[in-house]
Amino acid sequence: MLRQTLQQKLLQKLSPQQIQFIKLLQVPTVSLDTRIKEELEENPALEDISLANMNEPTEEYPDKDPDESFNEDDQTTDPDEFNVDDYLQADDINDYGGGQNSNGDDEDDRKEIPIAIQNSFFENLQQQLDLLALSDRDFLIGQQIIGSLDDDGYLRRPISSLIDDLAFSQNVIAEESEVEEMLKVIQEFDPPGIGARNLQECLLIQLRKKDQDNPIIKKAMAVVEDHLEEFTKKHYDKLERSLNINSDELKEIVNEILKLNPKPGDSGAVAGKQLHIIPDFHITNNDGVLHLTLNARNAPELRVSRSYQEMFDHYDKAAQKDKKMKEAVQFVKQKLDSAKWFIDAIKQRQQTLLKTMNAIMNYQYEYFLTADERKLKPMILKDIADRIDMDISTVSRVANSKYVQTEFGTFLLKSFFSEAIQTDTGEEVSNKEVKKILEECISTENKRKPLADEKLTEILKEKGYTIARRTVAKYREAMGIPVARLRKQL
Repeated sequence: MLRQTLQQKLLQKLSPQQIQFIKLLQVPTVSLDTRIKEELEENPALEDISLANMNEPTEEYPDKDPDESFNEDDQTTDPDEFNVDDYLQADDINDYGGGQNSNGDDEDDRKEIPIAIQNSFFENLQQQLDLLALSDRDFLIGQQIIGSLDDDGYLRRPISSLIDDLAFSQNVIAEESEVEEMLKVIQEFDPPGIGARNLQECLLIQLRKKDQDNPIIKKAMAVVEDHLEEFTKKHYDKLERSLNINSDELKEIVNEILKLNPKPGDSGAVAGKQLHIIPDFHITNNDGVLHLTLNARNAPELRVSRSYQEMFDHYDKAAQKDKKMKEAVQFVKQKLDSAKWFIDAIKQRQQTLLKTMNAIMNYQYEYFLTADERKLKPMILKDIADRIDMDISTVSRVANSKYVQTEFGTFLLKSFFSEAIQTDTGEEVSNKEVKKILEECISTENKRKPLADEKLTEILKEKGYTIARRTVAKYREAMGIPVARLRKQL
């Protein structure tokens, strides 16, 4: 039996500018330059002011008031005609297009930019630091050292600078000997050679981890320690005489040294193209007051082409407007529309990024001041979305693809979000706090009798965290810690 029914559906159709904004919001800072260059190549009506100023004398394009060149007598009611005033605006475009609160709920818009699923170099070091049984003081010193390493894995900053950073950012007055001792601890981390202050130290750290009973290893250490200059300059004759060895022995020593990694910070990189991380934000601690800045690369100087604006001026002054001219102006109109939409989407992107990161920083203010993960408050996407009056999907796009650089490291915004867990006293804490306790328990366990998940659940319950065993297992797996059976040592 056929039945006819009347249904009413509420549909939201995204405007072209909203779609453009959503796509731009997902683009990381490192890829934004490429995206802008693509748009500049495709749309001649869009200009980069910095490039335009290099090639165009300013007097060639004096500022014009659109009203001065517009003759009301030329206006008609022809729907194919265009209002020149709409396209002879100032460079600053503020109110063009859709609003910030774009939803974009369809499946295609939810797709995020693919990021390789792997821990960063700094995350790997931090995880190794987390597993050590350290005092709070030593832990902060270790964090500061890790955060001061460069991309190659070297510590090129002097110890005195690290001491100053600890005093100002962490309120820790450290002695040089304390920092040196923690640096030796970090130099034992993987990958071998990490935390070295120069190439010589880097190679020696790696050689010390090899078989010290092997005579080739001992002689390789002698080469690096006492004859590195001759080695780098390939003065092999001098090396043979200095070490009293023959060419065959030297060949083995050289091969052993060449196996070492001069840039241990790069050793964690996987084959293939990787997304290089450039922070989108910077947070600095100025005497207990946090200051947030947006990476300047997110604020390009773009404008609508003045030559294209003048085309409309020329069109308006033309005595006759034939079909061919109208087609040309239609093309110009489309390019000007596209340029305005792109400029507005870039501006909206800047505002959304700053608004979102500012809300996250204020929500987690104590954490950014202290770098103490125990200060991280439970925070979900909705908490930030409500604060800035934007859609959860917008906050998600920012959190999943943007990084912030702090004085203690660079982090993906997503890492600051966590679910709440209620303690026996009714207090809500972040699940990151529970993970921290799990790490501490596992790092101090008897490796001959490692703690099973059931035992870890009991320990957490004793500390006031009533959590199911399967949840403990989930947290342990998320931290990359194997089950008790695989942690057992003889």
